Amino acid sequence: MSGNVPILKTIQKVPGGLMVVFLLLGALVNTFAPQSLMIGSFTTALFKQGALPLIGVLLFCSGAQITIKTAGVALWKGFLLNTVKVLFGMSVGLFVGRVMGPQATLFGLTPLALIAAMANSNGGLYTALAQKYGDPSDIGAVAIISTNDGPFFTMVAMGMTGLADIPIIAMVAVVVPIIVGMILGNLDEDMRKFLAPGVMLSIPFFSFPLGAGLNLMDIAKAGGPGIALGLLTLLVTGIAGFLAYKFFIPAKDKRSDAVGAAIATTAGNAAGTPAAIAAVDPSWAPYAAAATVQIGASIVITAILCPLLVDFLNRVVKQHHESPSVSS
Repeated sequence: MSGNVPILKTIQKVPGGLMVVFLLLGALVNTFAPQSLMIGSFTTALFKQGALPLIGVLLFCSGAQITIKTAGVALWKGFLLNTVKVLFGMSVGLFVGRVMGPQATLFGLTPLALIAAMANSNGGLYTALAQKYGDPSDIGAVAIISTNDGPFFTMVAMGMTGLADIPIIAMVAVVVPIIVGMILGNLDEDMRKFLAPGVMLSIPFFSFPLGAGLNLMDIAKAGGPGIALGLLTLLVTGIAGFLAYKFFIPAKDKRSDAVGAAIATTAGNAAGTPAAIAAVDPSWAPYAAAATVQIGASIVITAILCPLLVDFLNRVVKQHHESPSVSS
């Protein structure tokens, strides 16, 4: 009798399992036994504090996969989905901020919470879903999509529209790992191949500490506004991404339109965006705490529901393609 326990295969059966399972494990530990992650040394560094540098590794390795000769489809997919995510994600928050007023609220949500959550997708979860439902060009698109991870586009939106005063260098710093990775990957093919496994390998390692920054009680604390933020992010940006894939990506260049909905998440590091905005524009400081809790709820809700949405849409697409042959 084999002593092998199929842990990886079991995890991979879950939609976006490499991301979702480890994120939820981290959240569970942080919710019910947070001190176990704070014993110090390598344990705390890896399981509690390792998210940002490991996301940096993902961005670096993903950037290295974009080659000048073969980047066309991947770049177009990344550009399309990133544009849809950012524009649709920003639109609700900018409407509230510019039409209703900078500190106005929609369902109890300020423009800060709306933009930070809705315009910021989880590149790691997208990659995991693209691997299952897409093709290599879908995975390569993460190098562009990942530019919306973190505060970059929130800073752009709030800075350019006058909702916040954001220094340019803070925005530049977000995309440096991708640019450096692209340069190395194009200069040396062996370096590109060497870095390729880092895209998937980094996912569970940054997913757990991302989860360890969450508290499942945040959903209860955020209440209706937090739940509304998660559902708005899921449905508005997910359906927009799905339709963009359906109408703007040729059939020969895709496996399923459902991959477009994989941007319907709020990245874990979005929870730090309100504090980052408040640090450079103190006028938002009074709203940062509430926005952080609401974004935390959106992170958890979208991390759980986005893989289910993508899987559902994939089944719908398959049924649609199979129906003509059945009817005939």
